[in-house]
Amino acid sequence: MTTKLFYEDPYITTFTAEKWEQFTDEANRSYVILDQTAFYPTGGGQPYDGGTLNGVQVLDVEEVEGEIRHYVDGKLPATEHVHGNINWARRFDHMQQHAGQHILSAAFEDQLGYSTVSFHLGQEVCTIDLNVATLDDEEVRTAEKFANNVIQQNLPIETNWVSEEELSNYTLRKQLAVSDDIRLVIIPDVDYSGCGGTHPSSTGQVQAISILKIEKQKKQMRVHFVCGERVTDELREKQGIMLGLTNALSVPQSHLVEAAERVLLQSKEYEKTIEELNEKLLTYEAKELLHGADTIHDQKVVQMISKQHGMKELQKLAKMVLKEDPHVIVFFISEGEDKLQIVCGRGEALSYDMNLSLKEVLPFINGKGGGKKDFAQGGGEPVRSAEEVLIELVKVTLH
Repeated sequence: MTTKLFYEDPYITTFTAEKWEQFTDEANRSYVILDQTAFYPTGGGQPYDGGTLNGVQVLDVEEVEGEIRHYVDGKLPATEHVHGNINWARRFDHMQQHAGQHILSAAFEDQLGYSTVSFHLGQEVCTIDLNVATLDDEEVRTAEKFANNVIQQNLPIETNWVSEEELSNYTLRKQLAVSDDIRLVIIPDVDYSGCGGTHPSSTGQVQAISILKIEKQKKQMRVHFVCGERVTDELREKQGIMLGLTNALSVPQSHLVEAAERVLLQSKEYEKTIEELNEKLLTYEAKELLHGADTIHDQKVVQMISKQHGMKELQKLAKMVLKEDPHVIVFFISEGEDKLQIVCGRGEALSYDMNLSLKEVLPFINGKGGGKKDFAQGGGEPVRSAEEVLIELVKVTLH
């Protein structure tokens, strides 16, 4: 069993292990077992600690049946002792976020009666899921204000190992998941919770809590929040975005929403205009193609290979041609770097089976597709040239 130094003192950043062994797991990952460690393993919603062992990077830390495995980036040098170094910035960030979660969950419970059912400490943002179907902005601000008031009071954050019999002395916020090795994290008169995570020694070290957004998750509400240095990082990032937008839109911050809505409206109008112009261009192109149609075996045929048009445009163009002349056959191929796309159709006055023609040609390009007798489309790999495919289409249809 490994001695867990992070429980004795969460502020430990260096330590020395007298005994150690290195193994490889079933996934061929190399890991180290120490007689004592300050590395916190993933658990209880909190990620593992980063750092080094004898200068070798620690990639992951997991607890497996009481054994703490330090997954490392390579083999440790053969030395008598192992010197561990904790990434303090990562550790303290996790301490701030985890303690902040306790405070915020207590705030929702105390002020609104909403209990926390799960917690996730993400790399950038943390979340708690509340056992409530709806949550409004006023409730969010109430909880946030209460939580930051607890931080400003700089209350002590204590830990205590207790037996199951001693639990009656505490008003726990949630039911415990264990009955042995019970560790309570206590913020007097605010929160009493069973928890195996690392926390700072006082609420003031959490610095601040900011709720970023809320979203519905089935019958629960998910609250996204950040604590400590992440609040400053979030503010700095958002301020940079705001300054960029105010400069780009030439409006003060208070008018950004209106300016953005105007830009979106203009963009939609431009898109509509572009769509209308494209439609006119396709109509003109359809007439040009029809004007240059070939006659093959007494059948009028419009054929084209295009590198500019995609499948949707070819379909639209083909239908325009067929609408203009019901006695014509259309064979269009879109030629891309990694695929060929085919559109074939015939006018109302004709009886050719275009779906059958397409099906006979698709094996040439390892393709798939289909449609109806009057109009079909498909695509495949450019293992044959577009010209060869076009010749084959004409051949199987008219010969």
